[in-house]
Amino acid sequence: MLKKFSLFFVSICLLCLITMPVHAQESVTVMGVWTGAEADAFLKMVEPFEEETGIKVEFTGTRDLPAILNTRVQAGNPPDVAAMPNPGQMASFASQGRLVPLANFMDRETLLTQYSDAWLQLGSYDGQLYSIFISADLKSMVWYNPKAFAAAGYEVPSTWDELMVLSDKMLADGNTPWAIGLESGAASGWPGTDWIEDIMLRIAPPETYDAWVNHEIAWTNETVMEAFEIFGKIAKSNEYVYGGPNAVLTIPFGDSADALFTDPPNAYMHRQATFIKGFILEHFPDLVPGEDFDFFPFPAIKEEYGTPALGAADMLAMFNDTPEARAFMEYVASAKAQEIWVAELGKLAPNKKVDPMVYPDDITRKAADFLGEASVFRFDGSDLMPAAVGSGSFWTGILDYVSGEPLRNVLMQIEASALDAYRD
Repeated sequence: MLKKFSLFFVSICLLCLITMPVHAQESVTVMGVWTGAEADAFLKMVEPFEEETGIKVEFTGTRDLPAILNTRVQAGNPPDVAAMPNPGQMASFASQGRLVPLANFMDRETLLTQYSDAWLQLGSYDGQLYSIFISADLKSMVWYNPKAFAAAGYEVPSTWDELMVLSDKMLADGNTPWAIGLESGAASGWPGTDWIEDIMLRIAPPETYDAWVNHEIAWTNETVMEAFEIFGKIAKSNEYVYGGPNAVLTIPFGDSADALFTDPPNAYMHRQATFIKGFILEHFPDLVPGEDFDFFPFPAIKEEYGTPALGAADMLAMFNDTPEARAFMEYVASAKAQEIWVAELGKLAPNKKVDPMVYPDDITRKAADFLGEASVFRFDGSDLMPAAVGSGSFWTGILDYVSGEPLRNVLMQIEASALDAYRD
């Protein structure tokens, strides 16, 4: 009898073990565009979070993020957290009620001690904060050779008028002010779009820039025409730019800054993003950042619009309101997380509390300061436009304009493509 009871008891215990719920490890699912080295950097960034919280970060990286994310959201199966390709898609999801307002658990006043208001506004929709930015690339930069400037007696300008006075002084001295290269294979023309975008932000309010990107104003609008004309005064000139327009059209963008480091210099200034530093050091490995090359912010044109920052950035938003997702968002917003991320990738941190010593040199630290303090930040406009325009007619329009085609014809061609692209 005792033996039968013992067998019965063991059977009951085994049944309990089989049927009792198993406590799964706490986790947060994250989807982003990062693969390869970028994905490795992301996983390194989240290691301390996993160790300290016990929460497992389940990361999926895909270059086809916009389409896959949209499909999963529409199917009711979004990740807990996802990188947003741009503020436009964030606003779209927010308008559909798909995103979790971060004010549910994050205090705006506390965030303002870490981020400039421009970053919080860019991550907001209809007055609600939905996205946190974790890194950025800065484009509003003019590169120069400090030693060549000093030898020629040139001073760094702070306004557009001063910049043009300096350019004219260089011409009078027999020097060429600018180096520009628009060649980039199938993507040729894109460096010129960055010029137009930076100028647009400096001759009109940021709302005008937004309206232009969204095709709420036509490409033949007088502000757009003015931006092209300002760019054209330099890029279409045989005097202001090294090699004249023919060279502008044929010099690869990654080689264009080389003109600053010949002896004597073939040119003295080059407008390009933070990533040009890599090309400079690849071509001239003995140069010392901050000594042999440096940058100053692309200057204000109309004083009332200041010196906005143009660039691209990585932003995260939350689809599922779970304790794990909340903890993850608070972590990536922190200086601790961003210090790991930017140190691995050479990007800039929006969080002002990031230790500047994580950056590899003074140039990068200066760029981070400019980005963190900017009163206005806007995404690269061509990246936000439909591909038929942003990476299509806008790119080719730049080439046509520099080649000598009348500006109004160029803008009418872009406008025609925009009418189709935005209707679709």
